[in-house]
Amino acid sequence: MKTKGAILRNPGAKWQIEEFELGDPVAGEVQVKLVSSGLCHSDHHLRTGDSPAPMPVLGGHEGAGVVTKAGAGVTRLKEGDHVVTAFIPACGVCEPCSRGDQNFCDEGARLLTGLSISDDTNRAHTSSGEALTQMCMLGTFAPYITVNQASLVKIEEDIPLQQAALLGCGVATGWGSAVEIGGTHAGDVVVVVGIGGVGINSVQGAAAAGARIVVAIDPVPFKLQMAEKLGATHTFSSMEEALPVLGEISWGKMANTTILTVGEIDGSMLAPALALTGKGGQVVVTGMGNFASMDAQINLFELTLLQKRVQGAIFGGASPRTQVPTLLNEYRAGKLNLSDLVTQTYRLDQINEAYDDMLEGNNIRGMIVYGDDDY
Repeated sequence: MKTKGAILRNPGAKWQIEEFELGDPVAGEVQVKLVSSGLCHSDHHLRTGDSPAPMPVLGGHEGAGVVTKAGAGVTRLKEGDHVVTAFIPACGVCEPCSRGDQNFCDEGARLLTGLSISDDTNRAHTSSGEALTQMCMLGTFAPYITVNQASLVKIEEDIPLQQAALLGCGVATGWGSAVEIGGTHAGDVVVVVGIGGVGINSVQGAAAAGARIVVAIDPVPFKLQMAEKLGATHTFSSMEEALPVLGEISWGKMANTTILTVGEIDGSMLAPALALTGKGGQVVVTGMGNFASMDAQINLFELTLLQKRVQGAIFGGASPRTQVPTLLNEYRAGKLNLSDLVTQTYRLDQINEAYDDMLEGNNIRGMIVYGDDDY
């Protein structure tokens, strides 16, 4: 079928809205009519060149919609099902999936290749026949996607699809960074550095898990106000500003967990993050840096003698198939606020404006909402 999407042809260029050809589902795949797509910083990494991918790229990896077609052998889904995309597929049979670590399923090696799980070919092509790389094998910056069933999670029909899109990345990654891999317990002290679409959900997760002190750090006042609304007990504009106060309010114990959810991670951020972290604590690195960056500043004396650790995290350290239903239960129980996360909606042709707003700190999460004229 012919449809349209936001395509990036070269690093440093702007997103272009182009018509392209989307293939029908083959065995194991479905086609989904999307309601919305979140605008995640990870897609901006394609523009900066921090994340390498074969160009041209059809962006987007955070979406929700309704299954419209199902290929042969599809057992998990059927036409009419409501689904959320998962930027990490979960095949269920590889070694990590078999031991419960579906957030780093072996099929994740394909995320930036554009090749489908089903047959190692591209499902999307430009009007001139060029193969299109679908970001995270999804490409939600288009009103329709054709993807493997391993990349989708079925949800109940009472959940608003527009808001549910956020569960595919930002909410699950942020919440899990605090609650799952972060292991927050009642009475803990948690620091979140970077209050965007991921960090705001680390704040929510830490608060819901019973953290006594939840510190939000960001230079943008609007984001700190949102953090206070969603569970932060203290806010600061920088790690340096937070350091002496955190020592006072925690009686010198500092943070059990410090979570780095900055949009573009730099190795110089680790040392001040570790300084905010107490004995036996951890720094969870959730934000992304340049794929070629190898430099990190860490005080090795402090790391050893205070038994601290630095922990990477993808999808919050939890399986998409367990995390998404868990988060929906938190939403129903009133512990997860989805409605306030989207600070502005856009049409597909406003995508460059939307990313400008993100970079200027105007949004917690921007979202593309598809209308009748997009289908």
